[in-house]
Amino acid sequence: MKKTMTFAVMHFSVAFTVAYLLTGSVVVGGAVSLVEPAINTVAFYFHEMVWKKVEEKEGVVKEQSDDSSQQLSSRFSNNEITFAP
Repeated sequence: MKKTMTFAVMHFSVAFTVAYLLTGSVVVGGAVSLVEPAINTVAFYFHEMVWKKVEEKEGVVKEQSDDSSQQLSSRFSNNEITFAP
């Protein structure tokens, strides 16, 4: 959550600066810097949650692949592979 909050502060600052430089208005810069980053911060939080699930799923797939490779390797080294006619 700390990462999300520091990202939010940075994002508010960037949004205000860009909106102010484009419009010259402190009010518009302030409004943009509150609305857009607030929505983006919430989206970022959920993005991180989904990303962790994707990484966990990839880890499970990799573990399964590694297990299969080890089983196949041990069968070759133990001469357990037989070929049907």
